[in-house]
Amino acid sequence: MPGENAQYHAEDWEAIIEAVLFTMGNSVELRQLAIAIDQSEDIAKRVVLHLQKRYEEEKRGMRILELENAYQMCTCQDYYENLIRVAVAPKKHVLTDVILETLSIIAYRQPVTKMEIGKIRGVNSDHAVNRLVEYGLVYEAGRLDAPGRPALFATTEEFLRRFGVSSMIDLPTMNPEQEEEIIQEVEEELQMKLGEQGEEAAQTPAQEVEAVLTELMEERDDLQTEDLEQCQNSDRQDSDNQDLEDQQEWEDLEEQQKEESEDAENQN
Repeated sequence: MPGENAQYHAEDWEAIIEAVLFTMGNSVELRQLAIAIDQSEDIAKRVVLHLQKRYEEEKRGMRILELENAYQMCTCQDYYENLIRVAVAPKKHVLTDVILETLSIIAYRQPVTKMEIGKIRGVNSDHAVNRLVEYGLVYEAGRLDAPGRPALFATTEEFLRRFGVSSMIDLPTMNPEQEEEIIQEVEEELQMKLGEQGEEAAQTPAQEVEAVLTELMEERDDLQTEDLEQCQNSDRQDSDNQDLEDQQEWEDLEEQQKEESEDAENQN
């Protein structure tokens, strides 16, 4: 079989990973890329990040996206208009405010059931969740260990691609000062309501607290939805903040491989 038992060097690793990503089409886990070049995952990651950087610097028509602990080769969005001149344009799904709000709840609270989503939004959210599943942004991630075993929903890799993030930890978070401000406002509002309602409020404190906490959750989700919208409208490609250090590591890796090859030749 051609290539069987072949000895590959550092300069071949990028080409191998490039071939794997192009052939697979979908995302490929880092461990699979490591197997492809017969190296550790640490080395495989350095190789793929170096390749990713080259694609960006050389203005290639393709991009390598990082999706959690996997990588995928995709077309560069800058050339979308040129691409659809010769290819069928993919159907664009419009995310309404309702769908985007539902998506933000799932993104920040996943895995979550339809009932939990509806409780946060205050209305039935079955239609919005079903739409998100249809759009490929959400999937059924399992079943809750509870009566009826309701389905749990979580976001997909398509969600990461659509919003330009590499991992769920890259999603925008609420500013602690904003959160503290909301809590303070809710506490003040609760005190005002208790003062106005007097004995009636004192008889039903649990309901009041639950109502205010629900309001707090809604305000928090509104802020997270706004952050998610901003995330959607910007192309947040994951940039390398240690370019010089990574370049030096790559050169050291190539030099090490070169020395090993020379030693092997001298021994022969």
